[in-house]
Amino acid sequence: MRTKTRMLMLGTMLAMVGAAAAASAQPSDPVFGTWVLNVAKSTYSPGPGPKSGTRTYSAVTNGYKFSSKGIDAQGKPTTGDFTAHFDGRYYPRSGSATVDSIMVKRIDANTTESTQKKGNKVVVHTQRKISKDGKTMTATATGTNADGKAYKNVEVFDKKQQ
Repeated sequence: MRTKTRMLMLGTMLAMVGAAAAASAQPSDPVFGTWVLNVAKSTYSPGPGPKSGTRTYSAVTNGYKFSSKGIDAQGKPTTGDFTAHFDGRYYPRSGSATVDSIMVKRIDANTTESTQKKGNKVVVHTQRKISKDGKTMTATATGTNADGKAYKNVEVFDKKQQ
C-alpha cells in the first residue's frame, strides 16, 4: 500500500514540475496583458474613430488569444475575439462586420503583421509594433471598410499597469 501511495505522489509531483517547466519555457511576449486605446494619439482616415477601446492578449502555444471591447463612434458597444498561432494559417475572428478570419506573423520580438479576410478576400493588413520600453503599442491598419472604401487607421495603445 505504501508503495502505491509513494508512486502516486511521485507521479503527481513529476506532472506538476513538468507543467511548470513547460509554462516557464514559453517565451515572454511584450504584448501579453491589457492595452487601453489612447484616442487622442490615434488617427482614423476616414474618421470618426471609436470613443474607447481595450485589448487583452494572453499566451497560447506559439501564438496568442486576443479579446477586445470598446465603444464605437456611434456610442455602441463592440467586442472581438480570436486565437491565432504563428503558423501561416487563418483562424476564425468574431466581432467584426468586415472580417471573419485572421493570420498572424511574427516579424521580431516587438512586431507582428496580420492579414484579415472576409470570406476568401483579403480586406485588412495590420502591423502591430510595441515600443522598446513596452509601454506603447501602435497598430497601423490599412484596408477596405464595410462600404468598400479604403481606410488607414493608426491606433495607439497604452499598456495597463497590473
